Amino acid sequence: MLKNIDPLLTGRLLKLLDQLGHGDVFALVDRNFPAYRYDRPVIDLRAATTETAAKALFSVLPLDSYVEHPIRRMEIDDQPDEVNEAAAAVQQAADAAEGRTVSIQSVERFEFYRQATEARFLVQTGETIPYACYLLKKGVI
Repeated sequence: MLKNIDPLLTGRLLKLLDQLGHGDVFALVDRNFPAYRYDRPVIDLRAATTETAAKALFSVLPLDSYVEHPIRRMEIDDQPDEVNEAAAAVQQAADAAEGRTVSIQSVERFEFYRQATEARFLVQTGETIPYACYLLKKGVI
């Protein structure tokens, strides 16, 4: 057991996060996302919501401050500007962890699936809110 580490951050997940370099991307996705189609490691956090997973991840993960949008989110079909509860929670968690407003880019659903191919690994939650899928770019400390 480690002190001050969120229990959602398992050894395997911490290892994958640690192996990311500056600018590397991983995905945080909901329960409906086809995570296993990407032939990348999948960390199963299906007992967690997007909010609890994001808070845990941002407690150890610096976001890239050298790009305009260190987070990309899957947009809701035909409602690209709609921000659901999960996206609002990610925004709040990112802002709190970074101590600044973090810019999140909206990406059309099928384009998001395409962009997810760059993810080094995927973290799949049990989130029931649809379109709760994000690509996160690691920064530097």
